[in-house]
Amino acid sequence: MTMIEQAGLQSRPVMGDGIADCTVFSTEMRPAARRVMLVAAIAAGVGMAMALRGRVETPVAVSGLLAGLAFAGGLLSTWSPCGYSSLCLLRPSGRYSAQSLLRWTPTFLVHGLGYAIGAVILGLLLGGAGQLLGAGGITTAALLGIGGAGVLYGAHQLRLIPAPYPQRRAQVPHDARQRFPSWVVGAIYGLSLGLNYLTYVQTPILYLVTACAFLSGSPVLAIALFALFNLGRFLPMAVNYLPLSDITVQKWLARRQEAAALMDGILLSAAGALLLTLALI
Repeated sequence: MTMIEQAGLQSRPVMGDGIADCTVFSTEMRPAARRVMLVAAIAAGVGMAMALRGRVETPVAVSGLLAGLAFAGGLLSTWSPCGYSSLCLLRPSGRYSAQSLLRWTPTFLVHGLGYAIGAVILGLLLGGAGQLLGAGGITTAALLGIGGAGVLYGAHQLRLIPAPYPQRRAQVPHDARQRFPSWVVGAIYGLSLGLNYLTYVQTPILYLVTACAFLSGSPVLAIALFALFNLGRFLPMAVNYLPLSDITVQKWLARRQEAAALMDGILLSAAGALLLTLALI
């Protein structure tokens, strides 16, 4: 059972031992309300694009949007089984004290290093593949495709329409904590999560980051995008430096599961609409 299921949320059944998509919306959150949110997010994206017209060059606007979206996607991936598990399993041992935090710091640092290595590997592979295959950068056609995907997956995250969402439905290896010291487990988890597609990621923002990394045709830009996404995934681990119990952190996340899903759908829809509008005006 995943940490999300333990928090009392329902999930959709899947075959085998894979991780299920979470059904996070309460009975009070009617589809009509989510449709209103979708329309409002699209309108906001269009309005923002029109406001930027003539004030900011399109490449600059697109770069800033994608950078912010990548970082936000990393933060939102905390609300997934692996995010719950990492915060739960990679914690300082013993009583909270300066000494316990000092002993735990190598685990925190190598965990972050794993994310950094994952960003470099993905960036080199995708940016290099785009370069070899002649990807022309974020062209008008690319903006239309990425923008359309953003709106589609925004509606998917708001549970209004289903969209294909292939993922490796696996978690980080929980048994590793019984076989290796904490800092080794931190490194294993960091690299596994930093490669993103080895474990389940609950936000389709990862798809947009992947597409942009490939279409950029630049390993450097691709690494930067994944570095921002992975930074967002990594930073929540710093909460373990605070004098908070694991159950306090888990309950805080569980209470905000629905809000995180809403924010995911709203961000995707608004960003997608903004990119579509920039491509058309």
